[in-house]
Amino acid sequence: MNYIKISLGIFLVLAASRFIPHPPNFTSLIALSFYIPAIFGIKFIPALIFSFFLTDLIIGFHSTIFFTWGSVIFIGLISKFFILSISNRITGSLFGALLFFLITNFGVWSMGLYGYTFEGLIACYTLAIPFFGQTVISTLIYSFIFELMLLANKKFEIIKIKN
Repeated sequence: MNYIKISLGIFLVLAASRFIPHPPNFTSLIALSFYIPAIFGIKFIPALIFSFFLTDLIIGFHSTIFFTWGSVIFIGLISKFFILSISNRITGSLFGALLFFLITNFGVWSMGLYGYTFEGLIACYTLAIPFFGQTVISTLIYSFIFELMLLANKKFEIIKIKN
């Protein structure tokens, strides 16, 4: 029952941040992908992916969706290495934003939109930098929100949670 409640919470936060008008790449995506598995365990990665699937049904699927979902899975899997302190978790979430940038833009380049050359790869990453800025800012904001929630819950002992 707890799994269902947390999964519903994941969906509601993700859906709200994706459906409410926002600047490009300014969602809870990376922070959720990092914090949910770090706090509740990697068993919630499928709930994250299912939530993305449900919201993508409405928003629409795209050709790089597996790179997006793959980066979410990867960020979730590495999150357990960053749970020891607030600074580690913030650093980990920002590292997740960087991984998301690298993986998803590689996916964009692999679709051939910029040509299958080194110059095309560089162009793809260069043109994505403004979107990366939005991702970093939103990841920081949502990470601070999660950290405030953790601080507000004095009973929560993140180190003792088993992944």
